[in-house]
Amino acid sequence: MSPAPLVLSLLLAALFLVLGAWALTTARGGWRGTLNRRGRLGVHSPAAMDNDTNFRIANRVAAPVVTAAGAVAVVLAIVLLALSWSTVTSIVIAVVGLAGVVALMVAGGVLGERAARSLPVPARKPAGGGGCGGCACGGGGCAGLTRTDPAATGSA
Repeated sequence: MSPAPLVLSLLLAALFLVLGAWALTTARGGWRGTLNRRGRLGVHSPAAMDNDTNFRIANRVAAPVVTAAGAVAVVLAIVLLALSWSTVTSIVIAVVGLAGVVALMVAGGVLGERAARSLPVPARKPAGGGGCGGCACGGGGCAGLTRTDPAATGSA
């Protein structure tokens, strides 16, 4: 069998190098906690996007798996350039490698989502409303102690 054309090998290697750089940049930001919720990198699941702490922890948990995905992508780029494969073999290696890299990225995201979901939900401040402290409890709570409560004044 004849080796794959150089153009094909270069294109596939470039694809894996870009994918590897993207994954390694994301993993580095996850390790350091420097990823931003408004950015494009990182775990953006509902639980991770709840607050900054959840986002940071989700990405820190995902970082080792995303690092592995980046390393696999870079190794695949080197293998595709260094070894002389046939065209069919190069394409099969690229498809299987791409599936593996994507599977690792998804697995990292799933682990990050689970970690973010396991964190306690922070208490929310009650919204301002009809009650004295914003709890809107009406006549059944502390509103009965105020002068502006219709139930306390006897007028309806």
